[in-house]
Amino acid sequence: MDRTSLRAAGLSALFLVPSVASAGQAPEARDRLMLKLEFGTRVEQRCDARAGGEISRHHPGFEPDKVIAYALSDSRVRGTEVVADGAAVRSRGRWYRLSFRCKTTADGLGIVAFEHSLGSEIQGWDMSKLYHGD
Repeated sequence: MDRTSLRAAGLSALFLVPSVASAGQAPEARDRLMLKLEFGTRVEQRCDARAGGEISRHHPGFEPDKVIAYALSDSRVRGTEVVADGAAVRSRGRWYRLSFRCKTTADGLGIVAFEHSLGSEIQGWDMSKLYHGD
């Protein structure tokens, strides 16, 4: 499933796969599911998941439950690298600006480099616009 299909289906990258891992299943089960995804989608999803984890660890008080790499501007996926200058993260029902750069392993499953910058709250932003083309 590519990013356009994800948007049309109303799905965001972060939450297609974590339900497998969060259900207490081994990482191998998550990886098998991830390997079924188109490579660019897999890399972006993996980086979105890392972004949520990094924000949880490095920004006290944040509880991210959704990251969208292409929220405010298109993310760029080149091979195993994602550059998301216009990403957004939701924490406690509020959306915040986010930018990140991420590089995965050759199979798109592991992370070898990650850096991010968390910005200000996005007042009144409506995620549903992503799925309606507005």
